[in-house]
Amino acid sequence: MSATTDRRIFSDTLAGYVTYHSPTQHRFGLRTSDGREFTVHLARNVVSRIVRNLGDPYHDTTARTRDMLGTGRFLFAYGIFYEWEGGARFEAKEITFPEESRGHYVFEHPNWWVQQAAAIADFYLRGQFPDGKFDWRNYRTHLTLDGAHLPEHAGENVRQETDTISRLVYGLSTAYLLTGEDRFLDAAESGTEYLRQYMRVDDKQDGIVYWYHGMDITPTGRRKVYASEFGDDFDAIPMYEQIYALAGPTQTYRVTGDPRILQDIDRTVALFQRYFRDEERGGFFSHIDPINLSPCDDALGRNRSRKNWNSVGDHAPAYLINAYLATGREDFAALLEETADTIVERFPDEPDSPFVQERFHEDWSPDRTWGWQQDRAVVGHNLKIAWNLTRIRALHDKQEYAEAARRIGEIMPPVGSDQQRGGWYDVVERRADADSGIHRMVWHDRKAWWQQEQAILAYLILAGTADDPESLRLAREAASFYNAFFLDHQDGGVYFNVLADGIPYLVGTERLKGSHAMAGYHSLELCYLAAAYTGLLISHEPLTLYFRPRPDDLPERELRVAPDLLPPGSVELTRVWVDGREHHHFDPKQLTVKLPESDGPVRVRVELEPVQMRLRMRSEFDGGTAHVRCGGAVDGGELDKFRRVLGEVMAAGPRRVEFHLSEVSEMCRPAVNELLVQRTKAGLDVDFVVVGSVLPEVREALMATDAFLLEGEED
Repeated sequence: MSATTDRRIFSDTLAGYVTYHSPTQHRFGLRTSDGREFTVHLARNVVSRIVRNLGDPYHDTTARTRDMLGTGRFLFAYGIFYEWEGGARFEAKEITFPEESRGHYVFEHPNWWVQQAAAIADFYLRGQFPDGKFDWRNYRTHLTLDGAHLPEHAGENVRQETDTISRLVYGLSTAYLLTGEDRFLDAAESGTEYLRQYMRVDDKQDGIVYWYHGMDITPTGRRKVYASEFGDDFDAIPMYEQIYALAGPTQTYRVTGDPRILQDIDRTVALFQRYFRDEERGGFFSHIDPINLSPCDDALGRNRSRKNWNSVGDHAPAYLINAYLATGREDFAALLEETADTIVERFPDEPDSPFVQERFHEDWSPDRTWGWQQDRAVVGHNLKIAWNLTRIRALHDKQEYAEAARRIGEIMPPVGSDQQRGGWYDVVERRADADSGIHRMVWHDRKAWWQQEQAILAYLILAGTADDPESLRLAREAASFYNAFFLDHQDGGVYFNVLADGIPYLVGTERLKGSHAMAGYHSLELCYLAAAYTGLLISHEPLTLYFRPRPDDLPERELRVAPDLLPPGSVELTRVWVDGREHHHFDPKQLTVKLPESDGPVRVRVELEPVQMRLRMRSEFDGGTAHVRCGGAVDGGELDKFRRVLGEVMAAGPRRVEFHLSEVSEMCRPAVNELLVQRTKAGLDVDFVVVGSVLPEVREALMATDAFLLEGEED
């Protein structure tokens, strides 16, 4: 063999934690997620950056690259592998830092996911409604990479699919929950009305609602499409299509309380109970035939008498949890319990496979020959189970839910994630290869945006509810990969797929930002729940949510504002505003607001906080005066939060800063020093004033600096 054939040169990405840095030898050690050690050599022309959010400018750190290689820091290194007989070398060309400083991940800032949600929602609004008018007759299932409609002559582009509209409506309602921007809810409400008018069949005789697969829009008129025309479900009514038809309207109902939507939810659930439920063996069938509405009709072919993950488990995340959050109804709670019980009983498959079984015959025996799935695992479905079992456990505290979720979280990383580059895979063989022990990829090693979402949410909620540092590490790694590689800073939105090394994959339908599979649902669901879990369970920050109900539409004018199914007693409602005025009629423990009488919509803003939040900080502006209100302990563990909020206040350029510290129980010396540093930077024209009573030792420390004014005792 020649020397040339002994050489290999290829590019790749490494993800891991810095173990050492040798400035003189221009290299550092990198430990991957599974504990392997690599030596990374720094090219002379290496560049570096910090992960940026949608809408943020490029954050170049090239000049500080070597100073940022502190031990324990997580990063992505993209570069060139050189291999030759007897040797190998990896030379980094680009380094991406998810942390601004050691341990401070950019996506854990309270506004990160809120900003991202607004950017993604605006991308879809611009793409679908470039004239700014939310006329859903102009909606198209397909959007190009830059957010434009495909040409009308592209035959299938005249098809409006019910589920893709519903998923986008979900995303827009969710963006409103986080931002309070009216354009998002206005579009969501008009989209919900469009679904109700054109895609819904209200069968009053049977007391059910069902939803068309879609509708074709042509210059000559509209054509309703009754049964599914999607390949896996052709000429059938699939359960998952009916489930996801509810996703958008249900989320809109959470925000508005429109009773017509609740009636649609109830009647669609009646459809599930009457025609999809297996009364004898439990669970729900995956398909019914469109003529006899039977799950056992021979016309269904391979879908005859089948059950699957989508028909059993997808109830919870798609509509059922949100329906419960909006109503608190016991029937929704009972269906959630039944769903979780069925998953725990039927889906785990150890020791035969670390992955859950996803498809079943009528008698719950595994179906390992169906269509494309065969005996294969969708990685994200396993993570979705861990995430949703943990949520449902907050409502029904069953140890088997916690154990199943914990076990999935424990066994998934080595079989479903890329522990060298970061990120999570798509579809793999459920059984390991006999020779290598590897669960082989079914089609490719690409990584889809929605599977990253499942990993982030699963490990965030596991970390937050169980105080588990290993789950927090995995959540941060997953969120780092997603934010580093899936955000499209040029055209907007998020990519469908990236290659194993994080480079966007822009071929075929995976080039699109809107398609049968992608419509703003998962990306905006991620923004909302990552903001809720990170703030309320991990970093102990307040969460602000927005609603726009008609009070007289709500039973007893009571608005339920729980952000998600979280551990009982972990979150409290601390402040409420109705039409811009502070409102005091609310239950902080039950997370409900008693609204004033009104037959028109009112704007409700609520602030929720973790019960165990050690430092509470609020900043308000009154003209040129900033009011900074602190409560709790300003100690070493809360110093970063104190520094961040103070920095944000000073960035607004106040002429006077008033510190209300009467509820501060402790203030460490570094916090006093931070105040002094900011006082110095502010200049002589800005007053720093301590207002009201304060702990004697804190008063003494502040006054000793001779940098603060003191104004009398507060009432």
